[in-house]
Amino acid sequence: MNRRSFIKDSSLFGAGALILPNSLFAKTTALKKKVRLGFIAVGFRGQNHLTEMLKRDDIEIIAIADPDERMIHSAQQIIQSATGKTCEAYQNGDYAYREMLAREDIDAVFVSSPWEWHYQHGTESMKAGKIVAMEVCGAMTIEECWGYVKVYEETKVPIMMLENVCYRRDVMAILNMVKKGMFGELIHGQGGYEHDLRGVLFNDGKTAYNSGVEFGEKGYSEAKWRTDHYLKRNGELYPSHGIGPLATMFDINRGNRMLYLQSMSSKSRGLHKYIVEHEKGGADHPNAKLEFKQGDIVTTQIKCANGETFLLTHDTSLQRPYNLGFRVQGTEGIWQDFGWGNPEQGMVYFEKEMEEGHRWANSKEWLEDNDHPLWKKKGGSAEKSGHGGMDYFVDNAFIECIKRDLEFPLDVYDLASWYSITPLSEQSIKMGGAPQDVPDFTRGDWKKRKAVFGLSKNF
Repeated sequence: MNRRSFIKDSSLFGAGALILPNSLFAKTTALKKKVRLGFIAVGFRGQNHLTEMLKRDDIEIIAIADPDERMIHSAQQIIQSATGKTCEAYQNGDYAYREMLAREDIDAVFVSSPWEWHYQHGTESMKAGKIVAMEVCGAMTIEECWGYVKVYEETKVPIMMLENVCYRRDVMAILNMVKKGMFGELIHGQGGYEHDLRGVLFNDGKTAYNSGVEFGEKGYSEAKWRTDHYLKRNGELYPSHGIGPLATMFDINRGNRMLYLQSMSSKSRGLHKYIVEHEKGGADHPNAKLEFKQGDIVTTQIKCANGETFLLTHDTSLQRPYNLGFRVQGTEGIWQDFGWGNPEQGMVYFEKEMEEGHRWANSKEWLEDNDHPLWKKKGGSAEKSGHGGMDYFVDNAFIECIKRDLEFPLDVYDLASWYSITPLSEQSIKMGGAPQDVPDFTRGDWKKRKAVFGLSKNF
C-alpha cells in the first residue's frame, strides 16, 4: 500500500458493521444516544477504564460488579467524584455479576477480571446480549479460544480486545511507515513483555503498593491471583502486548495468519531470590519453600503464512527496566525499540536513505515525520489518559464503534488467536520445544478479510 492509498483509506470508518442485535444503536440514531455501561471487575485496571469513561458525555455508568468490597468502594468514590452520585453495585460473591448481566438497561460491559475468569465473564456477557470490551490475556485452553468464536458466531454480539499497546504513539507511527512501504517487504518482527513484576506478584497491601512477599489469600490486588499462574504454569503468559502491534503491521487474520509456534523456557530463579532477599521474606519464609514453574525467560518463535517470522519474549521475574523489545525488519529498513515508547530511545536504519552505512539513527525525527493520523488528530485528547495516552485510544475506539455500528479494529478472531499463544506455548515447552499449530480461527476467511486497524482518522 502506498502513502496516497493509505491516507485515502484513513478517511474511511472501516469495512464492516458490528450488527448489534440487542443494542439501542441498531434501532435509533446512534450519535444522539449514550452507551450504557456495566463493569465486571473494578480493580486497578477496571478503575482505569472507569476513569476514562467518566471523561465522556456519550456514556452512562449503570452498574459495577466485583466481590472485592475494597475495590467496589474505590470505584464508587471515582464515580461519585465525577458525577456526584454512585451507581448500582453487585458485590455479593463471585457470581453477582450475573444479576448485572440480566439488566436490560446495559448495552456493553468492560471485563477487567483475573485471567481465569475472562472466558466465563466474556462469553456470558455475549450470551446476555452485552457488547464486550475484554482485557488482555486469559486463555487457559485452546477450547476456550474456540469458545469465544463460537459464541460470537452464534449470538453476533461483538467483543473487542483491549490491547492498548497497539495504540502507542511510536508503534502507530511505525504502522504508518509500514503501510507507506518504507520498510519494504516485511520479513521479521519482535516484541514481548519485559517488565519487572516481582513487586506486583508479591504484595501484601499493608504499606505501599508493590511491597511484600505475599500472594494468594494474603496478597493484594494482582498478587491475589496473578502469582498463582507463575506457581502452576510455564509459558508465554502475557503475549498480547508483543503480538498485538506486530499483528496489525503484518496483517494477521487479514491477509496473513500465524501457522505454528515453538517455545522454550529458562530455569526459574528470580521469584525465589526475591522472596529470600526481601526484608519481609527470608530463607525461612513459607513462600521461599515453593517451587515456581514459570521460567524467568520464555521465548516463542512464530511462523506466518506469508513467510515472516516473529519472536516473543516473556521476562517478568528478574531485575530489569521496562521495555517491550519491538523490532520491525523488512527488505528496506529496520526499527528497534529500546524503551517505554520513547522515540529518543528507539533506533532506525534505512540504508538507501542514510548517508552513513551500517549506523543506527535515532528514531525520533522519523517517528515525528510519520506520526499516525489518529495521533495527529486526537493526541490532545489523549494527553492525560493512562499509559501515555494509549488507554484513551483503545477505549475511544470501543465506544465510537458501538455508536456508529462499525466493525471493531481488534475483534474476536484477533482475541482468539492472540490468546491461543499462551496454551500453545505451554504445550510446546512441555514437549521440549515441539512445534504447535496455531488454529485458523477465521476458517479461511483471513485470505479475504481487509485490514481495518488505524484506518479511521476520527477514532
